[in-house]
Amino acid sequence: MTNCIFCKIKDGEIPSAKVWENENFFAFLDINPVNPGHTLLIPKKHVDYLFELDDGVYHELFKAAKEVSVPLKRAVGAKRIGVVVEGFLVPHVHIHLIPINGPGELDAKRAGKADPNELTAIAERIKDAF
Repeated sequence: MTNCIFCKIKDGEIPSAKVWENENFFAFLDINPVNPGHTLLIPKKHVDYLFELDDGVYHELFKAAKEVSVPLKRAVGAKRIGVVVEGFLVPHVHIHLIPINGPGELDAKRAGKADPNELTAIAERIKDAF
């Protein structure tokens, strides 16, 4: 899809703080994180809605989320990685992997604009944790 911001990020048309990718998926830091390290995981193939994914891709997406969560948790020192899937702002399947340390931290109202230099530094720490 040509107007999809996530497709443009995945294709390198829009810069991002990429933390991981494989043949089918791409993970990058959210520019409006709920907490530092807030990562978005997307399938490279454009699909609008999570439950429209083929079963195999659906299972692989969550397997990839688990794979990314381990170094993410280690890199930012979080107690857990929370998972949010809602997909209203960008019509491209994505999973929010959000470092959390207590209840109530998954509230999107806590999100704020991140400093690009901070995003780059956090992305490097996550990549180093793989």
